[in-house]
Amino acid sequence: MRVLVQRVLEASVKVDGEVIGDCARGLLVFVCAMRGDTEAEAQKLATKLSKLRIFQDDAGKMNLSLHDINGSALVVSQFTLAANTKGNRPGFSNAADPQTGKALYNAFTGFLADTGVPVQTGEFGADMKVSLINDGPVTIWIDTDDA
Repeated sequence: MRVLVQRVLEASVKVDGEVIGDCARGLLVFVCAMRGDTEAEAQKLATKLSKLRIFQDDAGKMNLSLHDINGSALVVSQFTLAANTKGNRPGFSNAADPQTGKALYNAFTGFLADTGVPVQTGEFGADMKVSLINDGPVTIWIDTDDA
């Protein structure tokens, strides 16, 4: 699995003009299930994300996690993180098929919530409009191959 994590002051996602998910201070997490991914990888990534120390402490060091700041997460599916950009038109054959992708997205959000992080979500497969105020900015790419 792949995630693109953005430390935010706030974020929201709309479908058909209606806000369906939001978060205050915390993380906006774009998630992509890759071909061959399993629930074990979703759980490993969710656990890592809940402990990731990317929030500033009193000394200004990135030393605090979501738990430490009582933060929340907005999790949005984004299969385009699987893009192969070898040519001029991206290919997405490395992404999991839609049925598997949705199951792993749901598993990831469930595992993240199980760590005690308040989680809201986008809508898998929908045309979503995402708004955010990036804090820092801090944007980090995590792949389960590297986690």
